[in-house]
Amino acid sequence: MPLPVNEVFETIQGEAYWTGTPSTFVRLQGCDVGCPWCDTKHTWALSEDEVVGGATMLGKTHDGPSYARLEPSEIVGLVATMLPRHVVITGGEPCINDLTDLTAGLMATGRTVQIETSGTQRVRAAPGTWVTVSPKINMPGGFVVLPEAVAMASEIKMPVGKLADVELLRSFLDDYPHGDAIVWLQPLSTSEKATAICVKAATRYGWRLSMQTHKYLGLR
Repeated sequence: MPLPVNEVFETIQGEAYWTGTPSTFVRLQGCDVGCPWCDTKHTWALSEDEVVGGATMLGKTHDGPSYARLEPSEIVGLVATMLPRHVVITGGEPCINDLTDLTAGLMATGRTVQIETSGTQRVRAAPGTWVTVSPKINMPGGFVVLPEAVAMASEIKMPVGKLADVELLRSFLDDYPHGDAIVWLQPLSTSEKATAICVKAATRYGWRLSMQTHKYLGLR
């Protein structure tokens, strides 16, 4: 089935394990989780009025809710024209879609593939996909984080704005089996206060710090 693609662009992955890696981002449209701090709220709605052609989607010059419906094979072909060997499928919430064909097709071209998800949807992807779960707990959309999504996590990346978020993560990790997943703390909006909280907690609990380095570099 076709996937709703908001944008496709080259950049440097600025977060967590793949930080510093040249990457092609495939941003999908659609998300009902409702995170108040989300910086891509234009990707939430799946309105048929916003559907455009693939060329129009690629020609976007600013953030917006328009998107193209592309078959997985079309996305693979598009990504193949770009230089980065790593692909990040993000959103929105990409896992509202079955990503098995897309991830398999991308890996067949010799690329590594990463999915960024809230963990509120089942992860349907080809074996070998790197799964980044950023657990969205008690968000306005009312969704719960699924144990089966967390069990597939290669890494867990927690957005932190206050100390209570650290305690929430500790409780979450106690309740959800997560194997050998790397645990990252990511300060919201690169706030100095949140960063200090993350540094202290990462040091205390043996976690890691993700600093959204693309924002410091002025990249998307």
